[in-house]
Amino acid sequence: MRGGSPSPPSRGRSPHWKGTTLRNEPHSAAPDPSAALPSPRRSAFSPAADVIGTELDLRMTADHLVHALTPGFCDAASVYVLERWRLEENARVRADAPRVEVRRTALRVGPGAQADWEHALPVGEVVTHSRRTPYARALADGRARVLDAVDPHTSGRLVGPGDGDARAGDLRRVTSFLVVPLRLRDKPIGFVNCTRGPGRPPFGTADVAAVEALAARTAVALDNARRYERERRTALAIRNSLPSGAAEEFGGCRAAHGCLPAGHGNLVGGDWCDVLKRPGDRVSLIVGDAMGHGPESAVAMIQLRTAVRTLAALDIPAADLVARLDALAGDSPGVSFATCIYAEWDARRRTCTLVGAGHPPPLLRGPRGRTAPVTLTGAGLPLGLGAGSYEETVLSVPDPALLVLYSDGLVESRDADIDHEITRLARTVDAVAAEAGDGDARDALPSLCRRLLHAASGTAGADDRTLLLAELTPARR
Repeated sequence: MRGGSPSPPSRGRSPHWKGTTLRNEPHSAAPDPSAALPSPRRSAFSPAADVIGTELDLRMTADHLVHALTPGFCDAASVYVLERWRLEENARVRADAPRVEVRRTALRVGPGAQADWEHALPVGEVVTHSRRTPYARALADGRARVLDAVDPHTSGRLVGPGDGDARAGDLRRVTSFLVVPLRLRDKPIGFVNCTRGPGRPPFGTADVAAVEALAARTAVALDNARRYERERRTALAIRNSLPSGAAEEFGGCRAAHGCLPAGHGNLVGGDWCDVLKRPGDRVSLIVGDAMGHGPESAVAMIQLRTAVRTLAALDIPAADLVARLDALAGDSPGVSFATCIYAEWDARRRTCTLVGAGHPPPLLRGPRGRTAPVTLTGAGLPLGLGAGSYEETVLSVPDPALLVLYSDGLVESRDADIDHEITRLARTVDAVAAEAGDGDARDALPSLCRRLLHAASGTAGADDRTLLLAELTPARR
């Protein structure tokens, strides 16, 4: 694996190559030229320093840091984070660790560099440093390093045969090199490299203190970004585990479904839907809603969805299935309140059996092109309240029909009665279906689903919207 290095500074005269000088080991007895400067040197940092932490993104946060440092404070800067920390493993670096693995997260080189360092040191590359390098030593003991040049170990790996003189020339122009560890709660999470060339004073005590203060703030921002990215990945994994929006076709049933999360950036909530093939040309369809938003409701949703799939495989009556789901919700922490509407379509018998558990009633659009709410025998209590029993509503469906199951996000409003909103949704189904026509295009049903999810209403953004459309086609006798 290739090694990393600090970014080279801009072009200038070439000093003699010097050995390594660690922090607190002065070059001479001469006074530190930076000691007279104000501390911290905020004026040396660009306005990019003020936006560090405003974006919950690792790369953007690191990029804000290098833009704050370059070119005002130094000629080049780069940020590396420990790969184990990024993957949320134990990031403790031992002093005797043979090597450390880091990921280059940001790089900025000021004008005047001869070599194309952005291409030679790509952002996102994982590199390894041995414990002899100043990077590994800074991570191990938490102390910054100030050197007179890029360390020989790194420069030797960066300038090899066939690379020409550009990289070597840039590296020889480094007159001062600073490595500052990024630490969070006394644990290392990465480091920052800064380089200066001719015409600039070497890094002094005030410079180191200023970068350390900036690095401390950046470490907190990086950790916030990492946590957000973890939650985002989790949400995406949950969302991707749900059925896709493509139409599914079983015996006598063609279904399409979709979800529109509430608010901006919310990827997952407690809504779910499912379509399950059953023996004898039967299909189970369900839309449910676990109370709340975020990871907790998502976990509840996964438990309920998994339970429905397990219970459906037992081939028990619809009312018994929902009753067992109620008992499971009551016994499961975090799943104490949820609603659902369960439907079982039997194409051979031409019947649709419905069971509600505190959920808005389904809609049915008949062959005459009119959609209306289905009057359930019993609305049923929400899951988890120990209702004990639920009632079935059995509909006779002799002709093709469209069944509409939905979550309350499509009908709940603070400004209108829910019955009025259900009627509004039924009219919207008729209007959108009429506009779509009666074509046989395979995208017709998914298209209808998408249009209904995005149809204008007074409930926009108030709650997650989940919709399941099922074209019911009775078997011929």
